[in-house]
Amino acid sequence: MAASGDDHMLSGELVALAPVRADELDAFCAAHVDIRTRGAYFPLGVVSESVLRARFAEHGFWERDEGTLLIHDRGGRIVGHIEFFTPVNYWDAFELSYQLHGDAHAGHGYTTEAVQLLVDYLFGSKKQHRIQLVIVPENAASRRVAEKCGFTYEGRLRGAFFNSGTNHDVDLFGLVRSDPRPWQPVDR
Repeated sequence: MAASGDDHMLSGELVALAPVRADELDAFCAAHVDIRTRGAYFPLGVVSESVLRARFAEHGFWERDEGTLLIHDRGGRIVGHIEFFTPVNYWDAFELSYQLHGDAHAGHGYTTEAVQLLVDYLFGSKKQHRIQLVIVPENAASRRVAEKCGFTYEGRLRGAFFNSGTNHDVDLFGLVRSDPRPWQPVDR
């Protein structure tokens, strides 16, 4: 499903981000349950379609402290999604999670730009001082996204992520409001 340019919340050179619309809900639900497109590092858990539809009806996957945006390419096609949420209720932080819906969308810079757009939006509209990414060490593509977006490696959390029947270590990357953002011009 292609979205018109007027429906986008955040736009960049490669992608536009927009909340899930009612006419995109079927495609979003189908992508959510298709674990074949998740790759080796995205969690395998799924939520039932009825639960997804109820959440959409209640708040459209967008609330004050969490939200999901679809990633559209320049042609308006849905290529993935990105979300933010509070990782621990006593932290002054958001965590980002993102997924491209299939290998055909990888390597085009879509995720990097989506992260940049959402980081700028969150720091501009929310009070949280920190945004973090939690990445399986072997996930080279996500590590590149973190580095391109100016996130700092902060350490390894041993056995913190359960996926594919086993616990995995994860690396924590953080960006605080005062950190430089490589995609933005430096103020003089």
